[in-house]
Amino acid sequence: MANRTPYIAITRGIVVSVETTYLETDSSPSNSHYLWAYRVTIENQGRETVQLRSRHWMITNARGELTEVKGPGVVGQQPFLKPGESYAYTSGAPLNTPSGMMGGSYQMESERGERFDIEIPTFSLDCPNQDVFLN
Repeated sequence: MANRTPYIAITRGIVVSVETTYLETDSSPSNSHYLWAYRVTIENQGRETVQLRSRHWMITNARGELTEVKGPGVVGQQPFLKPGESYAYTSGAPLNTPSGMMGGSYQMESERGERFDIEIPTFSLDCPNQDVFLN
């Protein structure tokens, strides 16, 4: 079941939107294994070309346990985005609880070599038909 309302953050004219889907057939609640897919779209509404250099995710489960993921690019790519261009990718997130949340930032680099962070909106990961506990 997809979340039909995307989560959106805008930093320096760069729009990051996220939609989530709970992967019921790939999850195993009896083994405390829950899996979501998320689709991120990054749209450059600014005036200069930028490159996505790295990511920093903060993933929190329903018990408040935080996992940080840092690394170069996204799904093996460091895309360039000219003004008006967008880039989208799909990835996955496992949790050991039936709900949680994710958020973070991407480090971008301008054509002038300036590096800056843009916000990834914090989004909720919730199993359908489960009691939801706000973190």
